[in-house]
Amino acid sequence: MASGNRTILTIILDWWQRLISLLDTLGWVPPLAVRLFVGYFFFETGWAKLHNLPAFVEHFKQWGIPYPEFNAALSAWTECLGGALTIAGLATRLVSVAMVINMTVAIMSVKLKAVSGLDDFVELDEPLYALFYVWLGFAGAGTLSFDYLVARALGRSVPSPPPASDIGPAPVGHARSAR
Repeated sequence: MASGNRTILTIILDWWQRLISLLDTLGWVPPLAVRLFVGYFFFETGWAKLHNLPAFVEHFKQWGIPYPEFNAALSAWTECLGGALTIAGLATRLVSVAMVINMTVAIMSVKLKAVSGLDDFVELDEPLYALFYVWLGFAGAGTLSFDYLVARALGRSVPSPPPASDIGPAPVGHARSAR
């Protein structure tokens, strides 16, 4: 009975390792998907704000944001250009800083007024977008990006995140490969 259980456990662990290997191979997909989704969202919203800037300025005035004409234009251009650069994966880490600041200002100056507790806060969209950009800032744009191509063209080493199989303890009966 024990050897039968061990065989089942070995089979499960082997399948698990195959799954982890497949996920390692597809590691370029998550940064690309996040970049395309979030980048398109901000490109679209920034574009709309730029094409209706007087109304956006009025919102900034109502919210009590200083220098509303300047700050509304800055926010709209940050979203539009930041979104386009995010889609392309170009200057991703720099864009991430600008977008996190933009989201932080939106949260602090507008959104927090309607928040009465943690439940309200976690239902806001802006912290989630900021977290996506924090992740992109640390992880980079991924291998399917202009950032990657530029780094390769300049002869710089391009760091990649460790494969999922190197995270956590080694499965029973398997040793980690030395890197």
